[in-house]
Amino acid sequence: MVTQFGIEFAVHLIGNHFGNVVSKLCETLLRRGPLTLDQLIHCTELSLEQVKHSLLVLIQHNCVQPFVSSPQHYDDDADKLRVRTQYLALFNNIIHRLRFPKFLETVSQMLDEECVELLNGLLRDGRLTLKQMAERANQGKENAVATKVVRELLCKLLTAQFVERCPATEPVVSTSFRDTTTRKRGAKSAKVFEAPEALEQRVLEAAVPADAIRFSFTADMGLNVGREKNSDDSQMNIVEEDFAEEELILWRANFEEFICHLRHKVLIENVRTQHDDETATVLRALLEATRTSEKKVKMENSVPVSLNKITAEVMKTATGRALTIDRIRASLSCCSQRMNVDESCSIDLKKIVEQARDEEVESTVLKRYGKDAYRMFRLLSKDCCFLDTDKIAAHTLVETKKASKFLHKLWNDKYLHKETQTIVVAGGRPSNIFLWKVNKPLLWECVLDEMFHAALNLSIRMASEQEKNEELLNVPKDKLKEAGPLQKEYKRLLNVWLLLGSSLMKLDDALLLFQDF
Repeated sequence: MVTQFGIEFAVHLIGNHFGNVVSKLCETLLRRGPLTLDQLIHCTELSLEQVKHSLLVLIQHNCVQPFVSSPQHYDDDADKLRVRTQYLALFNNIIHRLRFPKFLETVSQMLDEECVELLNGLLRDGRLTLKQMAERANQGKENAVATKVVRELLCKLLTAQFVERCPATEPVVSTSFRDTTTRKRGAKSAKVFEAPEALEQRVLEAAVPADAIRFSFTADMGLNVGREKNSDDSQMNIVEEDFAEEELILWRANFEEFICHLRHKVLIENVRTQHDDETATVLRALLEATRTSEKKVKMENSVPVSLNKITAEVMKTATGRALTIDRIRASLSCCSQRMNVDESCSIDLKKIVEQARDEEVESTVLKRYGKDAYRMFRLLSKDCCFLDTDKIAAHTLVETKKASKFLHKLWNDKYLHKETQTIVVAGGRPSNIFLWKVNKPLLWECVLDEMFHAALNLSIRMASEQEKNEELLNVPKDKLKEAGPLQKEYKRLLNVWLLLGSSLMKLDDALLLFQDF
């Protein structure tokens, strides 16, 4: 979901990392959708070299995906021969740059520090070959790290699917997207619009290779099968050719896998809060048992899995070994849709995410509007039907006039949906009754935009603090160790940064809940 403040925040991130020229081009793509090279030059008023350089930077860092459009409608024969490379900004990948510390923490918990260092290079520098990763690993080190060691670390990351091969450079995508800026056309050739999210999904699906290749280190995927293997020399040549080809393969961080891990973490912690540690342990086991089957990050239900398989996964943990099958079955009943005849079940993941979103919004309402407004909002959030002001006031024990005031305030801030119903009492004048309801999809979009606005403000404040204290940051560290005004000011700056940074990361937890889960 791309909101207005979401775009502003994404542009701010790109500007902080790559400068104003690159951010200007990125903003144009985010606001206008996919554009060709000529269209980008026209819309941004940048030079050809500036546009090309900016595109290369954004592609290198996985923020833009080129694709070749194959229009379904043509105005003339010339259109049939025209190959159109368009450039699509990947909003989610841009926002993921905020989450790099969380990605590194995930790898640190599951693998080792050498893998963290290798991943850090991919996050910082974008797409890299094996040779480039080896060169980066040896920077500033007296003892050289062998390419073989880097290869082994990369294989660990590939096995865990934290790293993947880069997608196709310019996949061909059948689309009705047309250029409307060049000439006027009649009604028959009118442009057929497609939702940006749908087009982005089709482009990404066309670009990403099959899993067998996507997470494989082998360069030729079996093309050597038919080669001659009669001599040691020929076998040595094949090995050398494979290594040469492997050094040309581009690798990148697999954001999808990291988001999947973060999503599972939120699901587990939410169930722990709603129920208990045992239920959280069982859910963790079920998600681990279905991880290889879960292809999409956003799934409404987990893949059905048998009770025996869940039990086996539960027993792998120290906490799970204390649980009996009956207790595991009871824990599953708390969050599963139903237990089938064969004792297989699936978890209603969508329901858990929605509960977490409801809690986040209710917490915001409580802090912003107070307890009375919180009780009214919670009542409407749980009830799917419209309720009038009098009923809401009666159910929440709030005075009618006060209730009306709070409800209108929530409505003005887009937390509630309002409808007006006119009734006529016998012998009296018509009067209006206000009906209230929580429209969750619209509410969540509004809340998400508010969160992006808050994230933008925090990020701008951090940049401002850095710019304001640039001289202090350039002071030699030896002088900062000495007690005095400089040390005091430096500690103040560190505390401000720590507070702003932790607030931004906490806010990002909520952004993930509404944007990616």
